[in-house]
Amino acid sequence: MTDAPGPEAEFRAHLAQGRFMLQRSAATGAYMFPPRTAAPGTGARDLEWTPASGKGVVYATTVSRRRPEQGGPVNIALIELAEGPRMMSRVDGVAPEDVAIGMPVRARIEEVLGDLAVVWVPAEDAA
Repeated sequence: MTDAPGPEAEFRAHLAQGRFMLQRSAATGAYMFPPRTAAPGTGARDLEWTPASGKGVVYATTVSRRRPEQGGPVNIALIELAEGPRMMSRVDGVAPEDVAIGMPVRARIEEVLGDLAVVWVPAEDAA
């Protein structure tokens, strides 16, 4: 038995240090998210943490309509990371209705409901 933290705890520890990190298989080079103990499909346990580029594209989006006293509408977006995996998050900095599929975005670490999380903002340039 090991005393090492689980992959989710390690991911959160990186966020606490201001780093957005992804796991990557040393053998295949494939990136994965969410954090896990073994690579999907192969079961390989050769996962290493590597800095994420912080670049992504909106793959899918929807607007959750909330009452004004609950903060108003918010978007929910599936972001395709430049490294390949997809992550559920949100896009800040634009009206929820203006988030569009194919929109280039960049990552930002923020506190969300008392925990640190990766959220996205529109990229300043489409490159």
